[in-house]
Amino acid sequence: MIKLKIKKNDIVVVLAGTSKGKEGKVIKVIPSNNRAIVEGVNMVSKHTKPNAANPQGGIIKQESTIDISNLMLVDPKSGKPTRLGRKIDEKTGKLIRFSKKSGEVIK
Repeated sequence: MIKLKIKKNDIVVVLAGTSKGKEGKVIKVIPSNNRAIVEGVNMVSKHTKPNAANPQGGIIKQESTIDISNLMLVDPKSGKPTRLGRKIDEKTGKLIRFSKKSGEVIK
């Protein structure tokens, strides 16, 4: 399995597609399909039957998956898109993610 650079709760910007330029928080990552669901991005209309949660039914807007290759992490320092690096922390010995642009550690 490929190690993905984007995780849940990361702030990302969309690089391509109909939602190009939009920023949002990652809600869910699906590593098997190399896709992610981002808040407010790639909205689709879904027809729903009436149920307990939505007694009226009808058409609802919801986020759809977007390919990971079309997403780029936002630098916590500058707020601009950045590439991601990974290195082992000297103190803890754990793998940490950092911004290539500013060198800032990403949680």
